[in-house]
Order: sequence, then C-alpha cells, then structure tokens
Amino acid sequence: MLTLLEQLDKGHLWRSPGGIHPPELKTLSNQSVISSLPLPSRFVVPVPLVGQLAIMSVKVGDHVLKGQALTEGAGFTYLPVHAPTSGVVVAIEQHNSNHASTLPVLSCIIEADGLDTWCELIPNQLEQLSKSAILDKIKQAGIAGMGGAAFPSHVKLNPASEIDLVIINGVECEPYISADDRLMRDYSDEILTGISIIHQLLNPQRIVIAIEDNKPEAAKAMQAAITRSTLPNDIIRVTVIPTKYPSGGEKQLIQIITGKEVPSGAIPAQLGIVMHNVGTAYAIQEAVLQGKPLIERVVTFTGERVGKPGNYWLRIGTTVADALNQVNFAPDNGQKVIVGGPMMGYALADLDVPILKGTNCLLTPSQAEIAPDADEKACIRCGECAVACPALLLPQQLFWHAKAEEYDKAASFNLKDCIECGCCSYVCPSDIPLVEYYRVAKSALKNTAEEKLQAERAKQRFEVRLQRLEDEKTAREEKSKQAAAKRQANMKSSDKDAVAAAMARIAAKKAQTADATKDSVTTHTNITDAPSVAVDSPDAKKTAVSAAIERAKAKKAAIAAQSLADKQADVTEATADHSADNIDDKKAKIAAAVARAKAKKAGLANESAATDNPAEAINNPSATDSSINAAPVDDKKAKIAAAVAKAKAKKAALANELTQTDESAVSSTVVNQAIKTASDVDMTNSEAPIDDKKAKIAAAVAKAKAKKLANSAKQEE
Repeated sequence: MLTLLEQLDKGHLWRSPGGIHPPELKTLSNQSVISSLPLPSRFVVPVPLVGQLAIMSVKVGDHVLKGQALTEGAGFTYLPVHAPTSGVVVAIEQHNSNHASTLPVLSCIIEADGLDTWCELIPNQLEQLSKSAILDKIKQAGIAGMGGAAFPSHVKLNPASEIDLVIINGVECEPYISADDRLMRDYSDEILTGISIIHQLLNPQRIVIAIEDNKPEAAKAMQAAITRSTLPNDIIRVTVIPTKYPSGGEKQLIQIITGKEVPSGAIPAQLGIVMHNVGTAYAIQEAVLQGKPLIERVVTFTGERVGKPGNYWLRIGTTVADALNQVNFAPDNGQKVIVGGPMMGYALADLDVPILKGTNCLLTPSQAEIAPDADEKACIRCGECAVACPALLLPQQLFWHAKAEEYDKAASFNLKDCIECGCCSYVCPSDIPLVEYYRVAKSALKNTAEEKLQAERAKQRFEVRLQRLEDEKTAREEKSKQAAAKRQANMKSSDKDAVAAAMARIAAKKAQTADATKDSVTTHTNITDAPSVAVDSPDAKKTAVSAAIERAKAKKAAIAAQSLADKQADVTEATADHSADNIDDKKAKIAAAVARAKAKKAGLANESAATDNPAEAINNPSATDSSINAAPVDDKKAKIAAAVAKAKAKKAALANELTQTDESAVSSTVVNQAIKTASDVDMTNSEAPIDDKKAKIAAAVAKAKAKKLANSAKQEE
C-alpha cells in the first residue's frame, strides 16, 4: 500500500463531498496582465487593533512616508498598519468599514502629497537570516492571508507541531475572480521565491501547489518556475484538481489533496499540514528580501458595469469609490457593488470604504448578470441543500433553529463548521437566503460567548477582590495582635508600679473627700447653733430658702387635710340623709360643721404663723423650725377631732334610726346600709395621707361601734 507522500507524488486525488458547478465567468477579467491605477489623493487606513493590541505612533498633522508604520504593538497576533503613500495625516477618526454592516472603525485619513516617497527599506539575503529574523520581518511587514481570511501569516509559519505538508492554494474557485490566476501567470518566479522562504521556515517533506484545471496557463507558468527555482524537484510539485466550487476552501482542499478530514474545532496544523495563498507567498518574498511592507494587493475589477475590467494593483486604504471611478464604472439604478465573488461576497451600502488586505474582487454586475432578490418562500424539504453542503451539515435543521432563534440548538448541529460558501442558498428552489440566517446565528452565539467570557472575568475579578479584602483584614488583625502583644510585654515590667500609683491616688482622693465632708458638717452645725448669723451670709440665705420650702410643704399638707375633711363630712352627711329621711339630725350636722370649722381654723392658724412674719422667720430660724414642726401636729389633731365627730354623728344617726322605726321597718337593708356607711368612713380614712396612730385608732373604734349597732339591729329584728 502506498504511503501518503507516494500518493502525492503520483498525483492521486480524493473526492470531496457536496459542491456545485456555477458559471465561471473569469474570461471577463483574466485576459490582460496586472496593471496599476493612478494614485488617488485620499486614503482611509483602518487601525482596528488600536486600543487592544496596538497604539498609534502618529498624530494628526504628521507627515508620513510610504511604508511607514502607523501603529506599534508587541502582541503575538499583532499586525502593524502602514501608510500606503507619502502624505499628511489629516484625521484619525471613526469611519465606515468595508463590511456588510458598514459599522464605523477607527481609521487614519491620509492626504497624499503625490510624491509617493518610500521610507527607508532594508533588503536582505535569505541565507543570512535566521528563522526568528525571517518571522519578525514577516510580522513587521503586516502580512496576512491574502485569500480572504486575513489571518496573520507569522502565526501560521510558527506552528507548535512538526509540519509534513505545505499546500499553496491557487485554486481560486469562485466565479468572476481571477486575481490569483493572473498573479501566477505574471509573477510565478516571485511566488516560488516566497515558497522557498516558507520551506526554510517549516522544512516540510512535500510542497504542493494546487490549481484548478480551468487555469491551464497558470499551471504551466508555475511548473516552469519550479524548474528555475532552487528547490529540489522531488519536494515541490504542481497538482491540478477538478473544477468544482468550493474546492478552494481550506478543509475541502486538504481533503481533495490528502484524503484527510480536519476534525471539527481543529486546525490543519494538528494534522501536520499548513496552507498559504499564492498572494501570501508573493508578499512574503517582498517583505523578507526587499523589506517592503504589505501596502498593496491585486484586485479583480469585473462585471458588465465596469468599463475596463481586469486585475489591478491597489493600495490598501484606497476607497472603493475612487477605485471604481478609475475603471469607468457606470452604475445602473439600484446598482450593487459586491466585495468578493457572487457566492461568498457581500454588497456594500456605502462606497466610501477602503480596500483591505483580504479584498480580492470588486464585482459590479448588471441586471442581466444577477437576478433581483426573490421573495423567500416556504421550505419544501427537498433536501437539495444537504446534498450540496461540502461540510456534510444539515442546512435545513440549521435554518429552522436559526429562524426560531434557537441558537443553542443550531450550535448542536455544528453550525460553527459552516464555511458560508453559499452552495445551499444557490440550489434552494424556495430562494431562502440560508447563509444569511447562519451568519446571524453565528453572530448571536459569538455575542453570547463574549458576554459569558466577560461575566466570568468579572466573577474572577470579584473573587480576587474578596480575597484581597480578606487578606487585608487578616493582616490588620495580625498587626493588631502583634501590637497588643507588644504593649502587654511593655506593661509587664511597670504594671505593679502603675497599680500602686493608682491605689495611692484613690486613697488620697478618699482622704481629701472625708476631710471636706467633716468640715462641711462642722460648718453646718455652727450655723444651726448660732441664731445671730448675719442675714447677708450665704449660709443664712440657704437656711432661709430651706425654711420657705418647708413652709410651702406645710401649707400644701394643710390644704390637703382640709380637702380630705370636707370630703369625709360630705360623705357622712350623704349617708345620714340617705339612711333616715325623717330623722332630725341637726345635732349631727352641727357637730360635723363645728369639726370642720375647727380643722379649717387650725389650718389657717398654721398658715398665718408660717407666712405673716417672714423677717422674723429669717432672723429666728429656731422659731420657724418650731412652727414648721408644730403645724403637722395641729393638723393631725384637727383631723382626729373631725374623725371623732363624724363617728359620733354616725352613731347618733344609727340610734335614731333604730328607735324611731318600728320592727317591721327595720330590715336587712338598714343593716347593710349601716355597714356600708361604716366601710365608707373606713375607706375614706384609709385614703387620707395621715400618718397618725391616734387617727387610725379612732377610725377603728368608729367602725367597731357601727358594726355593733348593726348586729344589735339584726337581733332585734
């Protein structure tokens, strides 16, 4: 059985699944050699990596030279941006991008000076350069994949694994496009020089230049260049493959050449294979040997609305509008300008957008060349899309999930493996723009993944912050513990002395307080015993104020006693009136009135004694004190007398009631009323604020007599 390398040498090919055969339409632009267009006066150079991987090295007003770097950076995937011509930087601003969305991107606007002066270029000899130096020159030249993906070439040329096979892609399978075809026919030797540089970097066992069989002139030109190159003929060969779209896709071409299928989510380098475009090989030789950065590329101008179709060298940053004006563009009503081919290209909404490193074609079809957009119809489930899919996917399932915005389910059907070739849309009888649905679904999944990534990063930052705060707290606690331990160690030696000193201070303070108290007591005694102290003395004033306060208290007590006596008399009178309506109780009322008069007279006498002569009270404190002490005594006597009088009146009322009513009239109601009356008197006496044993005894005696009378009345009944 032959090995893979032996099969490659024999030119054995494998079939790839799916694919279509659309009209080629390449003869419109591949009949003339590559030429150049006049230099425009304005360039728009996108610098999308600024702020992420790079910084601007120029500012508005600076004069730049052709090939001068406009940005600086050191990231692994960073690619510098260069000035396409000499001139002045007139603006650094957001400008519409060369994309279907035309979203703005940061761009450097350069006004050309017309001199087209190069910056300093440093030519090199390939034999004098190491691999790292070659890679650095390729990186600093800003070389990216020229087939359309624009992936940094220095990353592909520095793989992590060993490379056995290098494929140079010259298939260019999409209709209308002929840039690579003319480049191989016009610059075959330069392409072979670039391939030799790639061989020096990767040292593969085989190099295959793949070309479709609809480009016989390009295949002959490359075969002739191989014979003129320094590469061994047993290492490099030209392989012609059948024409079928999309044979130029990376994974499809690898399967056709080697029969190997790149796994989902993997890259060809994991199979020991690396693929580069013929335009990339040409740019590599210019960068390494001549020191030229990537500032121009070959672009195909085609379509019936272009007056001078063909392939032209265009500077990166030239606007599409300026380029089309130089090839006699005559637009129709509703004219479309498509970047790329009719299968994978996209229409521009604004022509004031720049040419990029991956721009290989500007298609301006007439209405006869391209049908107008048809209305989308319902899917008839014919299955033609699945037959045409070169990635062996299920386009119908992807369409349903994408249309229902079930992007997770679409991803489960390997949506990421879709190369957006457009074969499914081309064969769909219902005119469903399947690729557009897939692009929307991919964008949604990309946004979701980005949001998850940002959320994860935010979570990590939050956890790091919490850990930092915890570490700071632990450090503070440890520092506090160390400080406390240090203070405790310092206090051990002087702790006893400090305690002794504190105890001494406390003892001294207590002694001082005792002396002050003793002196105060002595002074107070002297003031009390000496009645002849001057009125103007502060201590005398204090004594007078105290006496006035005591008088006020005595007056308040007398008023309270009078009020209590009045209440007791009223209660007694009401009880007597209620118990015996026909009894002549004038004597009892007179006695109660006399008692009240005596109590009132005693209160007035006390008040007059306390307030009529304040000067005498101040000059004679002992007399004032005697009056104050005597007032409560007289008060108590008056209250006792009032209570005795009320008791006597109650007794007389009960006696009269018992003698003047017949036996039938004496009932339990009278007895209960008598007991109640006695109880009321007792309760009234208990509420009085009289702290006197005699008054209490008198009240108890009155209650006992009332009870005795009540019992006698019951026995008689």
